[in-house]
Order: sequence, then structure tokens, then C-alpha cells
Amino acid sequence: MKTIYGFLIMIFMTMNISGQQRGHDREPVVAGSFYPARETELIRQLDQLFENVSSMRSVTLEPAGRVRAIISPHAGYIYSGTVAASAVGYIPSNTKYDNIFIIGSSHRVSFPGASVYTDGDYKTPLGTVRVNTELAKQLTRNSKVFSYFNAAHSSEHSLEVQLPFLQHHLGNDITIVPIVLGTQNSKVCEDIANGLKPYFNGNNLFVISSDFSHYPSFEDAIEVDKATVQGLLSGDPEIFLNTLRKNSEMHVEGLATSMCGWTSGLVLLHLAKTEPGLEFKHILYQNSGHSIYGDKSSVVGYHSVALIDNDYTTNSVADFSISHEDQGKLLDIAREAISSYLVRDNQPSINESNLSPALKETLGAFVTLTIDGELRGCIGRFMPSEPLYETVRLMALEAAFNDARFNPLSKDELEKTKIEISVLSPLRKIDDINKIMLGKHGVYIKKGIRSGTFLPQVAHNRDWTITDFLGHISRDKAGLGWTGWQDAEIYVYEAFVFEEE
Repeated sequence: MKTIYGFLIMIFMTMNISGQQRGHDREPVVAGSFYPARETELIRQLDQLFENVSSMRSVTLEPAGRVRAIISPHAGYIYSGTVAASAVGYIPSNTKYDNIFIIGSSHRVSFPGASVYTDGDYKTPLGTVRVNTELAKQLTRNSKVFSYFNAAHSSEHSLEVQLPFLQHHLGNDITIVPIVLGTQNSKVCEDIANGLKPYFNGNNLFVISSDFSHYPSFEDAIEVDKATVQGLLSGDPEIFLNTLRKNSEMHVEGLATSMCGWTSGLVLLHLAKTEPGLEFKHILYQNSGHSIYGDKSSVVGYHSVALIDNDYTTNSVADFSISHEDQGKLLDIAREAISSYLVRDNQPSINESNLSPALKETLGAFVTLTIDGELRGCIGRFMPSEPLYETVRLMALEAAFNDARFNPLSKDELEKTKIEISVLSPLRKIDDINKIMLGKHGVYIKKGIRSGTFLPQVAHNRDWTITDFLGHISRDKAGLGWTGWQDAEIYVYEAFVFEEE
């Protein structure tokens, strides 16, 4: 009977995989088992789970800073749903992210590195969740540890079960990057973290999908899970790995693993250790024995954890160090991009291994061109998906050849052109214009499809008030009229500015 059952499962998986390979959206394969398949029933259950969390006095859902990552369980909702709701609910519901990286360790198949879904979008009973396939494909092109292995996603539940919580709490207008880890090698996990580092910033959220102890008794699970989460909260990859080893050496009866997604947790630790200002916060612990449906003789443990950037609201690009050498490198990249386009009509390759970590950060940038002190082109990007050096290269080309206010730059003009680069801090929305500091803050105004900005240096040496600054942006850049800023969204940012000598 087991042989027949296994054969049928193989047929089902083959059928499912072949369907996915045609470029179709990924269908929800555990709807109806891990969570309700009907939309109305699923919404009702999610409402109840989030309400359960809000009624817990021991759980505080008020982060002091920007939530950069969460660790959330992925079992059936009747067992782990309250803990999962506490993880997602820790994020303020009005928070916007460019991308949500959902990372889980494979339960079905083993393969080298990590698989990034590039084939389409993900579906749940609550609707379709958009996948940033362009970014996903970029990951597979830029690093050997990333690939697209369809079988890793077709039947994997760990990513899918996170989506209804995110949709319910943050809305359907989210963009995800689904990643399944097939490796059990800690060194490869570090390589995966290095590949994701350019995207690990305040603009993106990382969701680590993992349960904790598997199959010890209720009492043993509490002790093992406490040790494991303390290893995680240390923020040190080696302490975490040593904790897992010690748990294994204890030979706890029934314990199959301390954390099924330990490789995913390890990736997060390697990412977080590069930014000392981040802080891990424990939110809630339960195990399946806490559920009325659970068996206390053999349980699975669940923790919710958040990674917080307490300095996010006050972060400025001044805290981001760009050495004189890196400044020169970015200016060289910008000039070489323009020159190569004019002379050879192609672009030279950039050896990323020769670049410092600072140039691989994902930060916005503007490139400004002047001739004899007069503007000749200026274009930038606030929230890129590319590393800084690539954003500078692209914006240099845009400023030189695609600024609609000017004709394309000519060969004769290039020698007289001076290049200035402004590296931007993340955008921060404000509700009080008195928070704007002229000369320090750039301002970005957005209303509907219209938007406009001035860099901080525009207000320098001008006798403008804050309302003058806003009026010029609103009228001259966004096309909203002089007072259009009054009912528009207003964001501030700072700039680290340097130019050719």
C-alpha cells in the first residue's frame, strides 16, 4: 500500500512541476490542509488569529523602529497561526516595502544553494501575490549560489503559508521574492547571505519561515526551544550553530531537529551581523501542545522574532561611509559609462570582486552633469534594486542622453562636463513640514501619478522658506501647482554629495 501511495505522490508532483514549468503562476498547494481553501473562511480564521494576539497582554506590537525581518512559523494554522500572526502583526499595517524576501529551507528536495522563483506569481485564496521576477532573475545571473529549481517550489509549503498573513495585514499590493534553500552547508549559507546583502536594507522586508523543535515532549520542547532562540537572539552565527550542536548532543527523546529552517535563520544572522545597529526582539513562543488539537507527548515548537532597526527614522546617509577611493571609483564608473557610449556604443564590464562592500549597498543616487557651472543633465533613482555602483552607471547614462530638458550629450561636450554624484538615504515620510531642514533635506512630493523632487543642495544659497521650497517642487517639478504639496505625500531624504575635481 505504501508503494502505491508513494507512486501516486510522485505522479502528482510530476504533474504539478510540469505545469509550473510552462510559466504559469504558482498555485496554492496546501490550501485546504494547512489553512482554509475558501476565501471567506480563511479571512475569518486570520481575523481570529490576529485578534488572539492583540488580546495577549504579554505581547507588545509596537516596534521602536523599522521592522527589517521577522521569523515566523509555517505549520498548520490551528497549531502555529497565533505565533505567525504575532510575527506579521508586529509590523505596522501601514508599512510599505519595495520587496518582501520570503526565505524557507526545503522540506521536499535537496539541491545546491538556493532556488529563486522566476516563473510567475504566487496565488493564494486571497488573490495573486506579485513576484519581482526581474529581481529574481538578477539574483540567478549574479551569483552561482542562486538558481531556479522548479521542484523546490512546486510542493514546498514553508513560503506559501506566510502569504495569507502578509496579504491580510499589509494588503495585496505587495511584491515578493520567494527563495527556497536546498543546502545544509553553513558556508554556502554565508555565500547566500552575501548575495542578498545588496537588498538587505530598510526598503525591503525579510521573512524567515521556520518552525523550531520537532517531536520532543511538551516540557522538553520548551527547554530546547528556549536555548535555540537565545542562540538566535545573540545575533552571532557561531553561537547559534554551537547551540544547535549542544541541543543535538543532549539526545533529547524524540528531538529530530532544533529548528527545521536553521539554514534560513543562519542566512539572516549573516545579514544582520554586518549592521551592528540592528536588534533582535522576541515576540511570542508556543508549541503545538498549546493547541487544543495538539498531542503533548510529541510537539513542534514555534517562535516569532523580529529584527528591528531602531535608528531607521533618524538614519542619514552621513552615517554611510564612502571613502575617497570609493568616491573616485563611482566618478570613474560614471564617466567611463558616458565615454564608452559615445565612443564605442557599448558598456565595459565591471568586476564586482574589485569593489568595496559600500559600493554594493542598495542606495539611491542622482548623477548631475554641468558645463561651466550650468546644468547639463540630472537624473536619479530613489529606490533601486541594483547595487550603488550599477545605479550610478545607469543614472550617468540617463543624465547624459535621456534628460528631456537637454539634447543628448555630444563627444565635444564630454571633455568640458563635470560629474557630481549624490548618494541618497532612504525616503522618510513626514506629516509636519517643520521637520524639513533646508540645505540638509531633499524633498520628494508625490500625488497620484505625479511626483517631483529637489536635492538638498538646490536650496543652498537661496533665500527660500520651507513653503517656497515645497512650492517650487510642487509647481516646477511635479506639475501640481504652487500649493499642490498641501494635500500630497511628502518625503525627506539626505544626500552624500561629491564631484570631480
